[in-house]
Amino acid sequence: MANKSLRGKIALVTGASQGLGFAIANALAAEGCALVLCSRNQNSLDRAAKKLAKHKVRILAFACDVGDPAAVRVLLAEAKRRFRRLNILINNAGISHANFSVPELPVEKWNEVIHSNLSGLFYVTRAALPLMRRGGVIVNILSIAAIKIFPQFAAYNASKAGALALTTALREELRPKDIRVIAVMPGATDTAIWEQFWPDAPRKKMIRPSTVGQAVVNAVALPEDGVVEELIIRPSVGVL
Repeated sequence: MANKSLRGKIALVTGASQGLGFAIANALAAEGCALVLCSRNQNSLDRAAKKLAKHKVRILAFACDVGDPAAVRVLLAEAKRRFRRLNILINNAGISHANFSVPELPVEKWNEVIHSNLSGLFYVTRAALPLMRRGGVIVNILSIAAIKIFPQFAAYNASKAGALALTTALREELRPKDIRVIAVMPGATDTAIWEQFWPDAPRKKMIRPSTVGQAVVNAVALPEDGVVEELIIRPSVGVL
């Protein structure tokens, strides 16, 4: 059933060209949300926007590295020029890394993951808040790794745990302004991220990206008499 409360809302989705970001953008567009899509690659974004055009909503596809605060400012300036406001922010962009113990983890890889997954979330949120008003929603797509430790993934675990702490602090700051902040922590989800460290992962047993997309829509559209603050989504069968 369509969530009429979302029709005409403006949603910014980072990391939107594939995987969870695309699935969430697709679910929001199906409910009538206009979209601001960003990822690092403009060609991939254009392909995603073409697929989403079937929903007949307004779409701005704008390449941006969320780890670059100057690029984030340009993105939000363009969003403001095109739409004037934001109602929904989906912080989804993020990366992982191959298996490394802490002594073996390259400093450059640590910095890259922390910068993208934690600092990038901060940069985008900080730039987006001036466009958001009462009734807005921020959804930070984290991972079960925010609360469950996986050996040899120290940078990824640290980035997601830090992002959860940032999400919690932001929620308390924005509560008086009636802007909701939701942490979504999916378990193993069937996306391309597994190819870099577990090519033979049992993808058919994992959560479908569309399931996460629908869960996000349901949380965002929840009536005002209830609120979702943290949403953990686990596979229905035994995998991570």
